[in-house]
Formats: sequence, C-alpha cells, structure tokens
Amino acid sequence: MTKKRKRQEDFQKVKFKVGKKKPKLENATDTTFKTKAIQVPEQLKEDGVLPTQNRKLNIKDLLSQMHHYSPGVKHNALLGLKDLLSQYPFVIDAHLSNIISEVAAVFTDKDSGVRRAAVHLLQFLASKIRAEQIAPFFPLVSAHLSSAMTHISEGIQEDSLKVLDVLLEAYPALLTDRSVILLKNFVELISHQQLSKKLKSRDKLSWMLSVNPNRRVTSQQWRLNVLTRLKKFLQAVVDGSSEIEDEGLQEQKDSPHSVRNPICISWKLHANNQQHIQLFENGGLRPKINSSFRLRSLTSVMDSAEKGLSSAENLKSFIEIIIPLLIECWIEASPAQSAPILGNLLESESQQLMQQVLSIIHLLWKLTKRHDETCKMELWLRMNYLVDFKHHFMRHFPYSVQETVKHKKKESFKGHKNCMTSSNNVDHLLLNLTLCDIMVSLASTSTLQTDSGWLDMIRKFVTDTLQDGSKLNSKQVNRLLGVTWRLMQIQQNKVATEPLIKAVYTLYQQRNLLFPVRTLLLKFFSRVYQKEDLRSQRIRSRSKVLSRWLAGLPQQLALLGLRNPELSNQLIDIIHSAASRSNKELLQSLQATAARIYDPLEGTLVLLPAEAQRRLVQLVYFLPCLPASLLACLSRCCIMGRMSSDLAATLIGILHMRSSFAGWKCQVQENSMNDVDYFSFLFSTLIGFSREELASLQGIRGKPHISQTQLSPIRLYLTDLDQFLHHWAVTEMVCHSLSTIPSQSQCFDILQTGICKYLVGLVVIPDSTAGSVLCAINKLLDQACIISENLHKFLASCCYSLLYFLLTLDKEDAEHLQKRDMLWGSCISALALLPRLLRLMLQSLQVSRICREELPVVAQLLRLLMQHGQLRSHMITNEFLVQQIIKDIMTLKSGEVQEQWLTDLHYCFNIYLASHPQTPGPMNAVY
Repeated sequence: MTKKRKRQEDFQKVKFKVGKKKPKLENATDTTFKTKAIQVPEQLKEDGVLPTQNRKLNIKDLLSQMHHYSPGVKHNALLGLKDLLSQYPFVIDAHLSNIISEVAAVFTDKDSGVRRAAVHLLQFLASKIRAEQIAPFFPLVSAHLSSAMTHISEGIQEDSLKVLDVLLEAYPALLTDRSVILLKNFVELISHQQLSKKLKSRDKLSWMLSVNPNRRVTSQQWRLNVLTRLKKFLQAVVDGSSEIEDEGLQEQKDSPHSVRNPICISWKLHANNQQHIQLFENGGLRPKINSSFRLRSLTSVMDSAEKGLSSAENLKSFIEIIIPLLIECWIEASPAQSAPILGNLLESESQQLMQQVLSIIHLLWKLTKRHDETCKMELWLRMNYLVDFKHHFMRHFPYSVQETVKHKKKESFKGHKNCMTSSNNVDHLLLNLTLCDIMVSLASTSTLQTDSGWLDMIRKFVTDTLQDGSKLNSKQVNRLLGVTWRLMQIQQNKVATEPLIKAVYTLYQQRNLLFPVRTLLLKFFSRVYQKEDLRSQRIRSRSKVLSRWLAGLPQQLALLGLRNPELSNQLIDIIHSAASRSNKELLQSLQATAARIYDPLEGTLVLLPAEAQRRLVQLVYFLPCLPASLLACLSRCCIMGRMSSDLAATLIGILHMRSSFAGWKCQVQENSMNDVDYFSFLFSTLIGFSREELASLQGIRGKPHISQTQLSPIRLYLTDLDQFLHHWAVTEMVCHSLSTIPSQSQCFDILQTGICKYLVGLVVIPDSTAGSVLCAINKLLDQACIISENLHKFLASCCYSLLYFLLTLDKEDAEHLQKRDMLWGSCISALALLPRLLRLMLQSLQVSRICREELPVVAQLLRLLMQHGQLRSHMITNEFLVQQIIKDIMTLKSGEVQEQWLTDLHYCFNIYLASHPQTPGPMNAVY
C-alpha cells in the first residue's frame, strides 16, 4: 500500500484553476515563425540581346521548336517567327542562315498546316530579304524545293508549287540558275519514265503522262497547275537572257540597255577643244575595243549541268522530252476529244491548258534563237515537229470558247467571235495568236510553196482579226503584230504585204486606243517604213497605206497637244526619221501642219517638255518652205519664254543655216525662205515684243514698272529678270547671225530702217529692247555705215534713260541690279563707238528743265563718263559742253552750301578734262 502511494506521488496531476493559462512545458517546441518576400530580379528580366514575341519566346526558342515532333508546336513556332520578325526586322539579318535553313526544312513536313504556315512565312521573308542576301543560302532552299516537288506525298507536291510561286516572284534569277534540276522536277510532276518497247536496253527512256487518282484535283487540272508554273519559270529564263531578240514588237521595259541617252554637243566648245566627243558602234550601247585577244565566256568552262538552258544540248534534250508530253496534253484537251457537235469550241479548263502548252512552246522557241546556230535549230525544230504541229494544232484552227459571252452593250456584237473575251476572262484570241506565232516561226521563204496551205489560214485569220473592229489589249496586239511581221518577211512581194499593212492601218484608225496599243502600232509602222526605205531605189515600191500613215502623223501630233507627252515623243521621233529621209508625203503634211505645231500660244512646241521641244525645233530644218507667217510664229516662240533661251538660240541657228547667208557652196533650195522674211524674223526677235504689246505699253505710267526722267523723251518699261535674261540671251544669238551676213552695211541699213519705222516715236520702251538695240548697233556698225539723225537722237535718248535707270537703282532691288553690267556695257560701247551719240546725249542734259533731286544723278553720270577710259578722249572733245552743264548746275545751286557730289564733280573735271587748269575761269573761281 505504501509503495503504491509513493508511485502516485511521483506522477501527480497538476490541477489548474479556472481562468488561468496553462504554463508552458519545459520541453515544448516553439512553432512560431516569421516570413519575408524573396526577389530574384535577374530571372524575371527579359533577355536584352534577343528580343521576344508576345509569348516571351526569342528567336532561338522558336527555331528550336521547329524540330518538335508535334505539328501544333511547329505551326505555332512558324506563326511566332512571323510575329517576331515583323516586330523586330533587324533579327532577320542576324539569324538569316538559321531562319532560312529551318523554314526550308519544313517544305516537306507531313502536316499541311505546317506547310501552309511555312509558305506564308516565306512570302513575308521574301519581301524583307534582298536577292544578294539570300544568294549564299539559295542552294539549300533550291534543294528543299526540289525534294518537295519530287516527294511521294501528293499534298507536299501541291504545296511545293506555292513555294515555287513565291521564289519565282521574289528571286527569279537565282531560281533559273538551277534550271536543269527544276526542269526535270517539272517533268516528273506530270509524267513518269517508261522503257521503250522497241529497245530492250535502258539506253532509251520515254516519258508518258501519269494519272494519280489519289489527288484532290483532276489530272487535267493538276497538269494545268504544273504547266502554269513551268511557263512562269521559262519566262523568267527568257527575261534573264538579254541576248534574246523577239520577232514581235515588245512593250517598253525599264531596262538599262533599252534606253539611249543622247549626247548634247556644243559645237562651239567642240571647236575650241573644250568638249571631247567619244563615238561608239552599235548606237553607243557597247564600246567596241579593237583587240586581238578574246575573253572566254564563263559558260564555256562550266559543265553541261551548270549551263542549264544556255547550252544548246541541254535545250534540245529538254525539248525532246517536254514537246511530246505537251502534245499529249493538247490531245486530251482538244475539241476532238469532246462531242462531235462542238467542233472547235473549247471548254474553259481545256482552253487554259492549251494556252499554257502553246506558251511553253513559244518560250522554248525564243530560247532557241539565242544560240549562234539559230538556223540549224530552226531547221531541226521544223524537221522534228512541223508534222505533229500541223496535224494536232492546225486541225481545228481557229479555236473559240464554248461558254456564253457576256456583253456590256449591244454594239459589242459587231466584233468577231475570235476577238471576244468570255465571262471567266479566258483570252482565246491570244491562244490562236500564240499558235500562229509558233507556226510561222517554222516557215521561211524557201518553204513558202510547201507551207502555203496553213500559211493562208493564218494570214486570213490575222487579217480578219485586225479588220473586225474589236478592242484588243496590248498583249494581243503585240502577238498579232509579231505574226504579221513574220508573214511579211516570209513573202515580201507587195501583193502579199499590202493587205496586211492595210489591215494593221484599219486597227490603227480606231478611236480611243490604249496607249500601249498605240505605241506598238507606231513601232510596227516605223519598222516597216525603215525596212522599206533600206531597199535599193530600183526595187523600192512605196506602200500607199504606209504613205498615208506617214502623212497623217503631223496632224495627229498637232491634235494630241499635251494630252499624252509620251505618245507625242514617239510621233516626233518617227516624223524626224522620215523627214531626215526626205519622205515627200510626210514633208508635205508637215508643211501644212507647221502653223499649228509651232503656234506660240497653243502649239505643240510650247506645250511639250524641253526634250520634245528640242526635237520639234530640229524638224524646222527639214521643212520645205518657211513662209513669213511661220517665221512670225517661230519669232514669238523665241521671245515668249515658253522654251529655253538655248533652244531659241538653236532655232535661230537652224534658220540661219536655211537662209541664203549661210555660205553654202551648193545652191540653196529656191523659195525655201525669202531674205526679207528672214530679216523680219531677226528684227522681231531682236525687239522681243510684238507691235501690239508695244502699243499696250504706251499707256503705263509711274512706278514700279516705269523708269522716267525729265531729260529724255523715252520712258523705260522695267521687265522681269527672267524675261530680261531670256531676251538678252536670244539677242546675243540674233546679233551673231546678223554679224555673219556678208554685206554689213546693207544689213545695218535694214536694221536702221526697222528701228526708225517701229521704235522711233514710242514713248515707252522695254529696258531689254533698248539694250538689245544698242547691242545690235555695236555689233554691226562699221566705217561704211551711215546713221540717220533720227536714229542718233533715238539712241541718245535710250542711252540716257538706261544710264539714269542704272544710277537710280536701290541697293535693295536685287532683281534689277543683275541687269546693271549688261545694260551699262551696251551703253558705254555705243557711246565709245559713236562720238556724235555722246555729243547728242550731253546736249540733251539741259539741267534748267529738271528738278533739284535729279541734279546729283546728272553729276554722278558726268563724273563716271569722265573717269571711263574709252570715253575720255570723246569727253575732252566735248569739254565745252561738259563745262556748260557744270556751270548750269552751279547756277542752280548758288547761294547754298556746296554738297559733296558737287565737289567730286569739280574735282573730276579739273583732273580729267580741264586743259588749262591755271587759267582763271569759272571752275577756278569756285575754288
């Protein structure tokens, strides 16, 4: 009992009072804790070197996801790449190699969505990457494209054509450099190889069209898709070959080799050895260097595979493969495979396929023309394919479309059925014309009798198409004119060519032709005319239609005006070419239309740009006759300022060469230009204003347009600076032409008569006119010339009015200050050349009639005349007059404080003129 109690005492239970907290145990665990936020800024900060897109993925992350097994991840990576590169374009240059390699790798991806996204990304990259940037990586792109085109999966093959479209649009030159492999891929897309039954060995393999029922489209639609891309590829090859010359008339292209910049030659500079003229052969396009060494072409050191279609062997091999396949495609789509009732009507899809077949053959024919052995190639093509082409192509010629044609107006039914365009924009006329172009290229003059049957069919079709009045586009007209030109070369007699030229002229006479169409027609007629003109005079037989076309060109030029400057330039070039060849019909028409072309107000000359004006001015040289009315128009064109002063000087020089004073050893054409009319032209141009304009100036009074002095009866009309400078430049050329006339005294008499008749008696004269008259007098005056008293007085008044105007100019008047040197030089030269002129001017200085404000101007003028070296001797001769003028000035200023200008005048008189300064006189009395 005792032991049990002791045990209980060791483990006694502690009793707690109510409301008291339980005490902590000695071995209790402390569970309290404190927390603080942990910040890691380096991990949350974006990479400063590589930008990211909206999903916070940079370029490396996105490119790495391109290798993911999931199509969704790769699709999102491609979309993310496009988003990233559109926001940060500079990333493309830094990671171009990786981007190209990864995008090209998914051309053959199994998922169609991934391939579609890759095509969109490639299209975006093509707009950002230049050809020279992608060139080092293009072999890799081409290899992946080739892999996609030859893939076993039909979907990958179809998407490879979309990749091809992007590359053909952006990098045609880079793609055509690998033509051998890609052309084989094109062939394999629509055909397969088959061992020939005649040959047991595999030396000879033939190709036949393949049919794949697993495709989503029909076999014909698939071949159409492939042939459309093949046509684009061959077009890129043709465009990259600058040596190819088309038989047709190509539209204008922005090629650096097609633009010829004329060399502007100044014969004055050339005569003084200040301008060197370098002449080139071939129109200055390529300088010819005489050397016994010849550089080997780069293509000669490449093997056959690297040359591509630039090699004749490769081109022949490809033609041998593709032409039979194209003929098979044609046979499937030809009308013979349709119901017999349809005849030569085509369905839309069949017509498109046939168009692509003919376009490919046409491009291959172009490529054959760039080789040196062109004649051999044409003979080879004729021997191998003419029979098949006649049998299959010409069997149902011409072709039309089965679909119902939609017409906007009832008048549209007037057109020929072959010239219509169906509702789905199928151009079956171009199909027929392409076929004609292919066939006529296989014919020649030597085979005319053999090919007369199908050539007559083509000739009739071409003639009917040209004459039916349909609206044709530039592509149709280009092909149509090419066929017409080839037909004219095959049969060159007038009986065959005249109907063709007449048919083209019928099309040319249509109204509202498009500018490219009008351009092509002009080029065609110009080419025909030049070809006809090259024939010898014995066998030359002028085409009446061509003569009628040439005769209508000047009238068209006059009617065209400023509505189409490019077309006007083409007309001017053709007119210039025919005029230089002395075409009688054109020169007669040009003579009849000259008054409208060179009208100073609304003529073609003043409306067109400067380069066209230059060509029109050159045409003046070829005009058979230059009547007074035409010369009056040309004079107004020179002085109105609507063409440059250099061009006006050129026109004056051309008229001088047409005159009887040019010094020709042979007799000048009679009645081409009357001498009286020529002098009237020079005088009118020298004056610079018409009689009506001078009459209207007489009523103008006061500043700022009039400079007036009380000592001269002539008031000056102040012209604008541009008008003054233009007039002065023209005046120099007129004076040069007048100075070359042999009889200077007679020339001066004519000029004197004109001045006295039209200028003497006028109250207001333009400052440029007064200066021009003085300039001409200085140029023509010699000892044999006799000047009338009226002209002396008129010139004296002009001199004082000009000198007064120059001395009263404000320093702020910058416009008129630029006239000072020219006008001052003319006045001083005239006063030095004519002593009587100086005396009359001094006699007119009656200071008693002027106001006191003009006295300092008169004093300054006298001081400058006395200081001038050329006039000093004449001033000494007129010492008494000068002394009297100074005396009158002193009388008016007596009783006033002597001003500085009067002191300067006394000083100059005593220094330069006073012959006896010691003798007491009025001057000494002043001092």
